[in-house]
Amino acid sequence: MGSSHSTNKRHHHGFDADRDAKKIHSACKGAGTDEKKIIEVLSSRTSQQRQQIKQKYKALYSKDLEEDLKGDLSGNFEKAVLALLDLPCEYEARELQKAMKGAGTNESLLIEILCTRNNKEIVNIKEAYKRLFDKDLESDVKGDTSGSLRKILVTLLEASRDETQQVNAELAEQDATDLYKAGEGRWGTEELAFNVVLAKRSYTQLRATFQAYEKVCGKDIEESIKSETSGDLEKAYLTLVSCAKDCPGYFASLLHKSMKGAGTDEETLIRILVTRAESDLPAIKEKFQQMYKESLAEAVRSDTSGDFRKLLLALLH
Repeated sequence: MGSSHSTNKRHHHGFDADRDAKKIHSACKGAGTDEKKIIEVLSSRTSQQRQQIKQKYKALYSKDLEEDLKGDLSGNFEKAVLALLDLPCEYEARELQKAMKGAGTNESLLIEILCTRNNKEIVNIKEAYKRLFDKDLESDVKGDTSGSLRKILVTLLEASRDETQQVNAELAEQDATDLYKAGEGRWGTEELAFNVVLAKRSYTQLRATFQAYEKVCGKDIEESIKSETSGDLEKAYLTLVSCAKDCPGYFASLLHKSMKGAGTDEETLIRILVTRAESDLPAIKEKFQQMYKESLAEAVRSDTSGDFRKLLLALLH
């Protein structure tokens, strides 16, 4: 999805991992750190290029780039820089692990990541999770969630959503009827219908199903979900519906939420800007402008400061 906006500008003419590694090294050594140089290099490279810079750095200085930067940077700027040095799937794997370890579970984060990714992204996240933690993501999710939420997340982790573009009108009618029967009045035993439809059907197919549902039911699917479910299950279903209808819009509203009001939720800002940078960020920016009548860059500028702000704005550039 969204790969049609190829991020050509990030493929800098004459990318040179060696030169970049040396530039970052010189930015870190000595008394002060030259954050400007670090921002320049990292924000103008693709994720794959940053991996090459990391390898080159290790070869040249026998040290991990991350470790050196950790020693020199701090706060949200450090978090964002370290996020950029991971492949998106690795960063997401770390976020999922963080959401599950310790006492409580951050279900919202599990939902945000697992309910919005396509099959290939899910497979990559599972592989990265195994590589980084030597554990199975599905087992960890099963162990850390329960009930209906566990069922939908495990179904999503199978990464078996249909990704064709054709719409089967009969199936849309059938699914809409099944969802109607499952939801209205017989809720509780019947989430299975919702899980299968929301996790397995293609986004184009789902949009047809939601239209058929409105015809059958006289109200939209979100209303039914809100009246029939609550808590994390409701959040998961609404996220799935939202992404089927308009994924960039979903991320635009999350970004808006992370910045409006008193505090700023920097973690969400970092997570979305870094992981979507090479997929649908152009579409998210466009959507944000439409929905909130200001550019995403303006919103970020007024809500962040210092080097953190500079780095995010460079990513949005």
